[in-house]
Amino acid sequence: MTAPLSDPRKVFGATVSQLAETRPEVVVLSTDSGKSSGFGDFAARHRERYFELGIMEQGAMGVASGLATTGRVPVFCAIAPFVTVRPYEMLRNDVGYMRQNVKVVGRNSGVTYSDLGATHHSLEDFAITRMIPGLTVLAPVDPAEIEAACVAMLDHPGPVYMRIGNEPIPDLAPAQPFVIGRGRTLRPGSDVTVVTTGSIAGSALAAAELLAERGLAAEVLGLGTVWPLDEDLIIESARRTGRIVTVEEHYVVGGLGSMVRELSAERLGIPVAKLGLPHGYSTSGPYHQLLAHYGLDPAGLASSIQAFLESPLPY
Repeated sequence: MTAPLSDPRKVFGATVSQLAETRPEVVVLSTDSGKSSGFGDFAARHRERYFELGIMEQGAMGVASGLATTGRVPVFCAIAPFVTVRPYEMLRNDVGYMRQNVKVVGRNSGVTYSDLGATHHSLEDFAITRMIPGLTVLAPVDPAEIEAACVAMLDHPGPVYMRIGNEPIPDLAPAQPFVIGRGRTLRPGSDVTVVTTGSIAGSALAAAELLAERGLAAEVLGLGTVWPLDEDLIIESARRTGRIVTVEEHYVVGGLGSMVRELSAERLGIPVAKLGLPHGYSTSGPYHQLLAHYGLDPAGLASSIQAFLESPLPY
């Protein structure tokens, strides 16, 4: 039976709206995209707690920081590149440097805004947001984890960036409380450690199933927190398997793969293959065709992981 699919934007918007009913300090900021972020009903019920700022993301980040100084907990959600790249200086200085309790959420992350092309794709957000000291970076892997991550995000006393996708996704594992800085094992295995995050985790799990048919046991780790990295989980798994593959809907430069390679270089000495998008301006087209084009569909991932396992060391 095929698992039911959920729109991550609707799951996010509905969860934050429900939590906000008992958290009067939570306010929502929009830059001309509140309904797309799942906040249509919230805006209708709580007009005094919903701020529509138009297409001025830099200003919205400053307003969010200002609201945080009054004890509010601002949630600012819009298209991922428009809340990271466009207002990066304000995210760095107004939110990060000032340690404001602001929650920034980038939706339609990776290449899920597929047909609008490189200007609307977000493939550098892990790299640039983790460079802001004190900023926590989240990327829940499925609808249940999005819900749990929203609770943890609002409870966390400091700035958070969370990325969610656009394409409907299934639940991949039973729901459990979300602990910032901790990942979880989505599938046990012994031949290779596959470290993944965000919505692409479903493709990584499907690839592990294909590998199992070929006699290869891939252990899949889902990191709902990208930064800080769950080093203990990765180290424990990699010491058993001997090789690591990272899978992310992000450039292979600067993202999860680079973080895991840094960890391996410093503490493990285990080879790491990075699977993601090449460091260049991405093309456009239907989402699943884009994943296949870049080898991030289950078949492409399985082939790349198998080639890595069959390659001589060092990789």
